[in-house]
Amino acid sequence: MKPAISKADAQKRISEFSTKAHFTASEVKKIRRLAMKYKLRLGPLRKRFCKHCFSPLIGKIRINKVYTVITCANCGKMHRFPLKKSVGNV
Repeated sequence: MKPAISKADAQKRISEFSTKAHFTASEVKKIRRLAMKYKLRLGPLRKRFCKHCFSPLIGKIRINKVYTVITCANCGKMHRFPLKKSVGNV
């Protein structure tokens, strides 16, 4: 059995992973499982990979009034990320 790591060490591994330019699907799966095990948020890192095939999220980008829609080039799954609301608009 592998020795358990602390929550701070898990956070450190996730932050080291976030600095990498290229990653594989198996690396993404490991980091996601680590974050789920220690109840850590991935934050902006979750927008860098496809939630379906775990490949880097590259593809067609469309912007609506409400969402940014990115279509994965690998599997074709669509991901919607909400746009931030500006202070002046109601």
